[in-house]
Amino acid sequence: MKKENHPSATMRATSAESDCLHLGMGWTYQDLSKLHVMIQSSYGESHPGSSHLMQLSNSVRDGVLESGARPAAFVVTDMCDGVAQGSTGNHYSLPSREFIANMVEIQARATFCDGITFISSCDKSVPAHLVAAGRLNIPALFMPGGVMANGACSLSCDAMWDIRRSVRSGKLTEAEFERLSASACPTQGACQQFGTAGTMQAMAEALGMALPGTSLIPVSNTAIHRACRAAGAHVKMLIERDIRPRDIMVKEAFCNAISVHAAIGGSLNAVMHLIAAARNAGVEIGVDDFERIHRRTPYLADVLSTGQYPTEYFWYAGGVHALMWEIRELLELDVMTVTGRTLGENLELWKRSGESETTRMFLSNYRLEWRDIIHPVDKPRGKDGAVTVLRGNIAPQGALIKHSAVPPEMMVHRGRAAVFVNEDDALEGLEDGRVRPGDVIVIVGQGPRACGMPEMFRVGEVIARKPELLKTTAVITDGRYSGCTIGPTVGYVCPEAADGGPIGKVKTGDVIEINVPERTITLIGGDVLLMEREGFQPVDADENPGDGNGVLNLYRKNALPALQGGGIKA
Repeated sequence: MKKENHPSATMRATSAESDCLHLGMGWTYQDLSKLHVMIQSSYGESHPGSSHLMQLSNSVRDGVLESGARPAAFVVTDMCDGVAQGSTGNHYSLPSREFIANMVEIQARATFCDGITFISSCDKSVPAHLVAAGRLNIPALFMPGGVMANGACSLSCDAMWDIRRSVRSGKLTEAEFERLSASACPTQGACQQFGTAGTMQAMAEALGMALPGTSLIPVSNTAIHRACRAAGAHVKMLIERDIRPRDIMVKEAFCNAISVHAAIGGSLNAVMHLIAAARNAGVEIGVDDFERIHRRTPYLADVLSTGQYPTEYFWYAGGVHALMWEIRELLELDVMTVTGRTLGENLELWKRSGESETTRMFLSNYRLEWRDIIHPVDKPRGKDGAVTVLRGNIAPQGALIKHSAVPPEMMVHRGRAAVFVNEDDALEGLEDGRVRPGDVIVIVGQGPRACGMPEMFRVGEVIARKPELLKTTAVITDGRYSGCTIGPTVGYVCPEAADGGPIGKVKTGDVIEINVPERTITLIGGDVLLMEREGFQPVDADENPGDGNGVLNLYRKNALPALQGGGIKA
């Protein structure tokens, strides 16, 4: 692209005020003629996954300046599912992905930047940045914001719910709760497992949108600042060679990311986020792509939440590129990446560089070998990936289960339905006897169109912490799950109840069968019962969390189904 055709040059030629307004920020006349690079982060003091990002932005800024371009920092802060967990705030989580992407689009289009470096760490900000990158199609790369260090005794924040119950029952004291709380999140960064945050960082690198080796770096390691500096310096090359996100985020790249998702046992939420990112990049992928690719891809990473090691150990073991090397025969190696080289060329350079030998030395501190973290393809943790797509008369368009987190005895389960209208109601049912071991808990009216699709984390967490329930009791919902969810939990049921889906017609006392090997979810006798019954009635907007005229209602009215990405209709 010729320099005079760059967006920043167009802006200067069009607006007589542009130069003086930039000079009013302390820019020089020399800065005005340079390439303008937006540093777009989700910095904010909302949670540890974003509170450090201004420091990383400053390191990116150093790299941009070294390249000869002119950086400008922009911010759209995200929220934290963990902070909002169990409250009405969690209804805003999935919608926040859309509004972050929308605000990034506004900022980029209104300021005529020539290139973008995205920096984020967590559940909705990373997918929002990938959505924005594909939608804008301005030369860009993604710099993952890294992960927090392992908690004391491998404690993490999701365990605090069970610990607080132990305080209320008298098994632990308040002082012990405070001590454990101080140990669960010892540094800034994304949580220590392949929940949605860690999974989506890995997906950005697997797509080719992040420089090799930059996802899941421990924030406590200064390597992340060197990576940020390299990312900042690299954007100018993308602009000069006119390499754009849609040159990288092609169908084959998304298939590669799904392969990595299978091999790491990634979050269920990532299915929805990758579908949304692909849609905004002009690529069509769907749940059948996940089913097909997961069935051919071995599960290799022994990493939390379904494994035993934290994500920082995964990076020490060689990270995403080490894992991609293991499954390279399953990957499309000719796809372009932000390096300006193909994935195959990146992997060959990575292998020859010996970079992983440096990071793997850290594992000796824990008396571990890298093969403890990333298993070889001939000795996998599982013969196929973590996600299974179920279909049946309850979910004719599909539903998702993370089968790697399901006990063997629950792979086929038939039980009595216990139906609830929200998670709080289901939790009360677990306490007051309305839920019995062997039941199938059904939580309806939790999809995007009903109430924004909050996480159903707490019910799954209660079941996972009680052995008598983990091996006998299942959950089905048209809501979604935390990336940390463990156990026989089926979510993302489509169509959702609010759209007339049959899940909204299930009654307490019905018999439901979940059959993971057969990929089915069935209401026994349901073909007749479902035709005869009245459906779920969505609550009025004013009865939902938030103002009926606010952003949640705007999202509900315009949301796509979960398995179409849960985005806002164009």
